[in-house]
Amino acid sequence: MNPATPIRRLAAAAAFALLALVAHADTAGETRAAYIAVIDRPRVPLNPQLEPRPAVEGLAKFHLWFQSDARERVPGYLLLPDPAKFKGPRPVIIALHGTGGTKDNAEITGIVLKAARAGFIGVAIDGRFHGERTAEGHGAKAYNEAIARAFETGEGHPFYYDTTYDVMRLVDYLVTRKDVDAARIGLTGISKGGIETWLTTAADPRIAAAVAYIGVQSFKWALENGQWKARIATIQDGFDAAAAKAGKPAGSVDFVREFYARVVPGIDGRFDGPAMLPLIAPRPLLVVNGDSDANTPIAGVRLAVNAARPAYSAAHADDDLRLVIEENTPHRVNPEQIDAGIAWFAAHLATESTKTR
Repeated sequence: MNPATPIRRLAAAAAFALLALVAHADTAGETRAAYIAVIDRPRVPLNPQLEPRPAVEGLAKFHLWFQSDARERVPGYLLLPDPAKFKGPRPVIIALHGTGGTKDNAEITGIVLKAARAGFIGVAIDGRFHGERTAEGHGAKAYNEAIARAFETGEGHPFYYDTTYDVMRLVDYLVTRKDVDAARIGLTGISKGGIETWLTTAADPRIAAAVAYIGVQSFKWALENGQWKARIATIQDGFDAAAAKAGKPAGSVDFVREFYARVVPGIDGRFDGPAMLPLIAPRPLLVVNGDSDANTPIAGVRLAVNAARPAYSAAHADDDLRLVIEENTPHRVNPEQIDAGIAWFAAHLATESTKTR
């Protein structure tokens, strides 16, 4: 064998990998721009407002409001780590709740508290038409009404997309804070919040690492394999109202496609899990799902994660994409996986200044 042959093969492999990276970057840029075009709106000043709240386990807590767009003022809170233990600008973990939940749900406050104990600034907000952003203060009534209204009028995207915009505006605020390390912002969410996590992380490169709980999926796969009903059931009232307005049968997969096209355009195509997850590479992404979760069927989860693997491999970041499947687990997150998520962020966003001194 010619001694130069192995070298040539290595050079060819390196060239191929470089071409793959360039092609991925081009595609990622186009898809990201297309998604931003769907959710974007005129920018307004953030006008942030902070109000001290009672400390949590001795940690300082602040209620936060900021202006997301001309109509929406977003409520949230920050929990700060112990300044005696953690010095310098801090990494951040943002936590997003599920359908009908709020930033004050036990599962979200638990994540935020664990984050602050670990040296992160913990942050949570109420999603669109949830929590403080509703007259009821809880539940999904306003959310369903907004979804039905969006289908009828074609205005707004309350089903996932608008909250991703709010999270990006939250990041706009966080990077202005002197106590925030803008290069170390993490995002996590559960169910609806898990979907908003991968959508936002794909769209906003400022998210440095992510943990998506029971939210990664392929909407297209679910439609093609008759596995869409559990997902639609999370917004059944809004969906049924839209079907009635359209005079279409609510049990028709064709109407589901029509509904998605109007309320969350591209969610079963250009902005589906298999299309968006590769945009996150090479940033660390942990995906957690139950093996018997009807809302996010495991076959669709694997399809989305596997679609992202070539992008991670091309960037030599295979270990930064991980799928954890919990056995005998429906649509829920077990406590040990919350701890695993905090550990994921600590491993990928920590520096010496994160450690106790």
